[in-house]
Amino acid sequence: MVSPMVKMIRSKKLFVPVLALAFGFSLLTLSPRADEGFWPYNAIPKTAIKAKYGFDVTDAWLNHLQLSTVRFGGGTGSVVSPNGLVLTNHHIALDSLQRLSTPDKDLVKNGFVAQSMAEELKVPGMSLSVLQTIEDVTPKVIGSAGPGMSPTDAATARSAAIAQLQSGAAPGTSKQVVSLYAGAVYNLYTYKVYTDVRLVFGAEFQAGFYGGDPDNFTFPRYCLDVGMFRLYENDKPAATPHYLKWSPAGSKEGELVFTTGHPGATQRLNTVAHLKFRRDIQIPFNIALFESREASLKKWMALSAENERQSTSELFGIQNTLKSLRGQLKGLQDPAVMSVKEAAEARLVSELAKNSAKNAELGDAWGIVGKSIEVARQIDAERNFIALGAGLNSTLFAQARTLVRAALSGAGRAGGAPAAPMPAGGAPVPAVDMQREKINLTDSLAFTVKYLGPDHAVTKRLLLGKTVDARVTELLSTRITDREIRALLIAGGKATIDAATDPMIVLARSLEPDVQPLNDRWAKEVTAAQAAAYPKIGQAVFVVDGAKAYPDATGTLRLSYGTVKSYVENGKPVAPYTVFGGLFERSDQHQNKPPYDLAPRWAEAKNSLDPKTPFDFVSNNDIVGGNSGSPVVNKKGEVVGLIFDGNIQSLPGYFIFQEDINRAVSVDSRGILEALRKVYKATAIVEEIAGKK
Repeated sequence: MVSPMVKMIRSKKLFVPVLALAFGFSLLTLSPRADEGFWPYNAIPKTAIKAKYGFDVTDAWLNHLQLSTVRFGGGTGSVVSPNGLVLTNHHIALDSLQRLSTPDKDLVKNGFVAQSMAEELKVPGMSLSVLQTIEDVTPKVIGSAGPGMSPTDAATARSAAIAQLQSGAAPGTSKQVVSLYAGAVYNLYTYKVYTDVRLVFGAEFQAGFYGGDPDNFTFPRYCLDVGMFRLYENDKPAATPHYLKWSPAGSKEGELVFTTGHPGATQRLNTVAHLKFRRDIQIPFNIALFESREASLKKWMALSAENERQSTSELFGIQNTLKSLRGQLKGLQDPAVMSVKEAAEARLVSELAKNSAKNAELGDAWGIVGKSIEVARQIDAERNFIALGAGLNSTLFAQARTLVRAALSGAGRAGGAPAAPMPAGGAPVPAVDMQREKINLTDSLAFTVKYLGPDHAVTKRLLLGKTVDARVTELLSTRITDREIRALLIAGGKATIDAATDPMIVLARSLEPDVQPLNDRWAKEVTAAQAAAYPKIGQAVFVVDGAKAYPDATGTLRLSYGTVKSYVENGKPVAPYTVFGGLFERSDQHQNKPPYDLAPRWAEAKNSLDPKTPFDFVSNNDIVGGNSGSPVVNKKGEVVGLIFDGNIQSLPGYFIFQEDINRAVSVDSRGILEALRKVYKATAIVEEIAGKK
């Protein structure tokens, strides 16, 4: 049900400015077009869905879907059997596959299939959660700030109220207060937490990420991006009465489908000035930084087969991030996209101006954000390289900075970060691979020179007039990994740190006095300014558009809806489905060379597979990162697909939805069954999710 607070907001009765985090607001988007939106489960647009598709979204249907959706860290899964079997992506399972691998048993390369529950592998430290209830706690949070409180005191009061609401969770549960609608609504989410999670299935990397980085964020695709886990309680498979049944019939073009998952933070209400900052500075910097990290990692991987084995997941993460960033940048550089954002902003400002009272209250928000962006442009480079250490990709530097900050705690510490606890003097010294350390430090200092230029003041501070190689040699002569030296630095406190001549300590110490001023200015003139301004923009949307808005995604559970739908790319129609036969054709076209080579299992199973079996498909469901592993369900709530990607045109979806070209990419439920039966011989899994044949 829609919460009473949401109803009040939609009737324009409540506008409450609150603090939020810069670059990560929970805000309203402008008037949605087509089927866009990340809808909270207690604010589903049932009337709109009924009007367009003739489908009644009932509370019972929603509750079942909610209790069948699993939250991974940064991703999603779904319960697909009454015995706790969880379906997600191969790339969500990739880290677990890597952690459970050994040099003699490479689960990333060869995949993993548990042919019985006894063969399932416990994943150390892994926990998964399922949202149980949503409670409107807005009065408790908003009401905690008494009349006449300063903004700072009010924020402190709200934080205390939130902490109180999140405390006292029953064993096996957790609580999270979620801020929605620019902080005008606060919901308390209560989760059931499973701490015994076991790996059941993971496709081999070559099948789960077929086509590699060249095919990532594209379509057509031929990926079995599938992984499975099982929830356990008391050392037994968990009883999960709410689970999604499997659709052996799959979907068809034009069919209404839903995705349930945890989309990450979006920025669809960012001002045009803010988006231009992201376009001109923020995203290009991040691309350059990750390109440097990618090059360093590849150098390390090339040194040995074991290095390569250990780094598969890390390289995937970097390359996936890079392609996402490049797609976002391309969208922001598209004049047509920016024209849409500029027109939407101009319309909102113009319509707000017609309401003189509300314009006087809210109309200064765009100017405030604009001034904050001017400051961000001025200090972004220094902040990245001095405060955030972008040019010092070094475990040793991180350790030195920790020692310096710990010593300065309570003694005039400059750091801009919470006081670091002093490492225990007798604690084991963290291991550092000096070979990788040299690669990382050399490349990151070279990145500094390339990005800032050799004459930039920050570059000169880091290199001290030396070449990159000479400076690296000097810095790596540090002795902070020596147990006795480290103990002396810890025991001596600030006086010892001040007198130290160790090159890493000297570097960390020299940068520290400038860290706090940079972070303080950013916090005050960027973060705080935007925290005050963006809620006003969210409220302006309500004034102008009423209930035509949904909250930006925040990594919490949301529902989106759309249809299986083709699109046009470069003037050519793109069919919505691929089939198994296309996989083998694509492999032949590339002479079975990486990344288009077939996994051995697939080559062996070629003649037994039905080439007409649907493999992957696209729909216009609104998704972003975090929806990975989201089930795609039909009106019966049956699994017809598994979200694993978007097309390249979907990457600007963090700030704009383009219904004609934005597509979510899924593995077809029919393809999953065909592969499990004939490629992996996973009879027990097939019978569990689809029944016996």
